[in-house]
Amino acid sequence: MKTILITGGTRGIGRATALLCARQGWTAALNYVRDSSSAETAVRDVQAAGGRALLVKGDVTVEADVISMFDAAAAKSGLDGVVINAGIVAPSLPLAEMDAARLKRMFEVNVYGAYLCARESARRLSKDRGGRGGSVVLLSSAASRLGSPFEYVDYAGSKAALDALAIGLAKELGAQGVRVNAVRPGLIETDIHASGGQPDRAKRLGATTPMGRAGRADEVAEAIVWLLSDAASYTTGAILDVAGGR
Repeated sequence: MKTILITGGTRGIGRATALLCARQGWTAALNYVRDSSSAETAVRDVQAAGGRALLVKGDVTVEADVISMFDAAAAKSGLDGVVINAGIVAPSLPLAEMDAARLKRMFEVNVYGAYLCARESARRLSKDRGGRGGSVVLLSSAASRLGSPFEYVDYAGSKAALDALAIGLAKELGAQGVRVNAVRPGLIETDIHASGGQPDRAKRLGATTPMGRAGRADEVAEAIVWLLSDAASYTTGAILDVAGGR
């Protein structure tokens, strides 16, 4: 049975991924920062779905927290996979109107935090460092290829960095039994849109996609769990769009 660490694992796509991991009988280590109520609910839901769950509190932008969360996730039975999902968005603005604090925070969480987690994944999973191999899945976004003009060009740029990370790290770790891939969700019905000031964004813009609707978190989770699984044993360095054709 696999043990999977999911950053930002108690809400949205992270939570949906944890539930699908549970249905495989896997253990999900769910990282969160502040919302203990949502975290505890997610654990109960994972357990009800047939899996095992543990909570690992930590801020992905703090190196000591990242190391601690990996220690906790691997403590009982080691680690088989990591889903690097924690990320933020901000209110829609053209770049010229974004202040420095917003830009710094966006790249601190979405890029620096993701790279810290990817580095620790490499250290824990690589066979030459005592790991048993495994899979890393990075949560990018369709924004990385669309640019999100007048809305989130900072967010789009932060996710483009993860596309590059997936390609480069896959080449670094291929010989060490570690596969690295990225999933690019499109307009998915999660509460991240509300945090960006547009709670109806996914539904409103989803109607304009070739499939005519927004996606669901569980549809993205299906792609993530496939990449974590042995069924994707020859897939690495891939960037998989789950965006309804957008």
